[in-house]
Amino acid sequence: MKPTKSFLFLFSAILALSSCNNKINSQSVAKNSLKNAYKGDFYIGTALDINQIEEKDPKVTNLISKEFNSITPENIMKSMFLQPEENKFEFDVSDKYVAFGQKHKMFIHGHTLVWHSQLAPWMSKIKDSASMANMLTNHITTVVKRYKGKIDSWDVVNEALNEDGSLRKSVFLKTYGKNFITHAFKTAAAIDSKVELYYNDYNLCNVKKRQGAVELVKNLQKNGAKIDGVGEQGHWHLDTPTLEEIEQTILDFSALGVKVSFSELDISVLPSPYGLQGAEISQRFENNEKMNPYPKSLPDSMQVKLAQRYNDIFKLFLKHKDKISRVTFWGVNDTQSWLNDFPIKGRTDYPLLFDTNLQPKKAYESVISLKAKK
Repeated sequence: MKPTKSFLFLFSAILALSSCNNKINSQSVAKNSLKNAYKGDFYIGTALDINQIEEKDPKVTNLISKEFNSITPENIMKSMFLQPEENKFEFDVSDKYVAFGQKHKMFIHGHTLVWHSQLAPWMSKIKDSASMANMLTNHITTVVKRYKGKIDSWDVVNEALNEDGSLRKSVFLKTYGKNFITHAFKTAAAIDSKVELYYNDYNLCNVKKRQGAVELVKNLQKNGAKIDGVGEQGHWHLDTPTLEEIEQTILDFSALGVKVSFSELDISVLPSPYGLQGAEISQRFENNEKMNPYPKSLPDSMQVKLAQRYNDIFKLFLKHKDKISRVTFWGVNDTQSWLNDFPIKGRTDYPLLFDTNLQPKKAYESVISLKAKK
């Protein structure tokens, strides 16, 4: 028996509706991750530790590949690991890091070529400018050459400023002089002219330090050094810095013609010890119950505050998405966060979007929701 015209029409309508629903459902699934939600705005990144790089836990690997499209090595590319002894380079783990990024089709960031902390001990013993210049040239050249065409951007110099905007009295400044920064950027660019080169620091929302960073960028540009962007680390708190202060960093750096990244984002929910100076890792304070108010879990009221803080921050990021290249969380989930030991060892902090069980928190939903409304 032939189907009637009315039956054919009804059948076609059902197929069309089903197809439409499938498209809607697939679009919902596609957007159900950070990287897909913010696709076209900026990269969403995370910092990886050695266990994550070596894919020790499949659940963690799946979460990273699902949610993020950019990675940064938390520690393994710092000089104490890459060149622990003079001319003895150890690339095994950093090779695995790059392979991880390639495997998961990610934007791969290198961190960091020049930093006074986590410095190979032998480097700190260099006493004359010629030897320091040779060391910097050799280290940067060897590392950048190895990953040329594989690493997409580098933190060339990390945390070279004091809180007042002056140059930190690091071993590089004392031995080489203030031009060590220009030397580092020019050396990296000479090896890989296509890789993006960043200056990276914390507390750039503070006026004096930000002014120092602006002058640092201007000096590099004046001296003919390639600099593509500035990384503001974003180790922030529930109420500081203000949104206006964060916005000013975006405006001031983008006005110099460079990209802005938020390179190490986390929001501490714990009280800050009096006298704390940003993310200077040498600082240590004594632990007590007042400083560690949530040792077992974060109360729902604080979950809500954290979610609102992230919502406000990402709303600002979206406002200036044309100026921002990358937003990278400093860790995958709360268990990994360095803030559990900084600046007070043994505390329990909850600064990221995923909890200790790798489950999304209210903060995650608040960040995703900004795009769901679009």
